[in-house]
Amino acid sequence: MSTVPTIPEPIRLGSMLFTLVEPHRDAAVAYNRWYERDHFYAGCLVGPWLFAGRRFVATRALKALRFGAAPDLFGGVHLGSYLALYWVLDGHHDDHFEWALRQVQMLHERGRMFAARDHVHTLLYRHAWTARRDPDGVPVELALDHPYGGLTATVVELAPGVQPGELGAWVQACCAPELEAGFLPIPLPEGAPVTQRGMEHLDRRVLNLSFTTASPDTWWDEQHAAATQLERDGIGRMLWTAPFIPTIPGTDAFTDELW
Repeated sequence: MSTVPTIPEPIRLGSMLFTLVEPHRDAAVAYNRWYERDHFYAGCLVGPWLFAGRRFVATRALKALRFGAAPDLFGGVHLGSYLALYWVLDGHHDDHFEWALRQVQMLHERGRMFAARDHVHTLLYRHAWTARRDPDGVPVELALDHPYGGLTATVVELAPGVQPGELGAWVQACCAPELEAGFLPIPLPEGAPVTQRGMEHLDRRVLNLSFTTASPDTWWDEQHAAATQLERDGIGRMLWTAPFIPTIPGTDAFTDELW
């Protein structure tokens, strides 16, 4: 008889999969339908220890807002129309991604992948810190289920001597975000069959995800001000900052607004 594993209490976020993808221009609708109707579940969400996932989109208007010290970090500001995030339970990173590797291999063998797309930035990250305006507000573990109106993803390069936790404390004190979480990149293993831009100096980088009730474009002046203050205070610099809004599952919404 198999034993059902005990899930620790409370549920804690340990790591995430961040996958930023660009569909080919003649395949946006087909890509969107394949991803949300098959791959979102078959490639990720049905796997063990992965407990939440959500998809976001960057329209051409949102892409036009992207900025940073290295705005072309991932090959061009116009790349990366769709973003998918997945939360993995703390302590079970290896358990899930060992399954995920086998699962994707199986999907390839059965012709259930989608060739007309490019990975702009797909990487695993470990959760480092959380900052939020309300101490009793939405926990980061629920961020992908809460009906937020938008998300800003920011790659920060830390100044020499600054630790990731110091960035989290600075965000909490400076910006009082609704909910923001910092993640540390997990470098690809040697020999990984993936070619991506922006993989240098990962040991000095933090990926921040900031969730907002309103669409992120409504507070973009504040985002620029935060970038200036970050450098002025000697914490680091924003290399790449990009706003996204949630997709609407079951629809082709936004597929005609990507370029």
